[in-house]
Amino acid sequence: MTLEHHILLAGLRGSGKTTLGRLLAERLGSAHVDLDDRTARELGSESCARALTELGEPAFRAGEARALEHVLSEPACVVSLGGGSPTAPGAAELFESSGARVFYLRLAPRTLADRLEQTDLRDRPSLTGRGVIEEIRTLYDARDPLYLTLGQTLDIDHEPIERTLERLIDRVNA
Repeated sequence: MTLEHHILLAGLRGSGKTTLGRLLAERLGSAHVDLDDRTARELGSESCARALTELGEPAFRAGEARALEHVLSEPACVVSLGGGSPTAPGAAELFESSGARVFYLRLAPRTLADRLEQTDLRDRPSLTGRGVIEEIRTLYDARDPLYLTLGQTLDIDHEPIERTLERLIDRVNA
């Protein structure tokens, strides 16, 4: 299937953007881009975590916006955004001007914390100076209102990944 528009998956850390992005791209026969990988490359760093730590958040977000602009100029594909990508300068305008379809994968902060506790947190630097788990509620409260304005919201709290994938496919094909 050739996509007419980019499919962007947004959400906080632990929402499943990368996993669902890969599965969705595979099911749609499309390419998949992990914006974190592109951002690290754009910033000449081995990882987003290192780039964020070494450059600081403003420079990191500017690099993320450039990476997003490059991706959106390429043929349409499935893109797993970074957790803070929608907060990058000009990101919302890029989403709109590109005609991309944005899907917000929304989970409760407690579910996000439970998921993150099962991962290697060394690749996830703090954004607030607090611990990665401890800052989830703060990030959720700050970002959820923005994410709700970006496109379609899928409330996926406690939903099996297979069900979320089917719902995404239904929405993409609608």
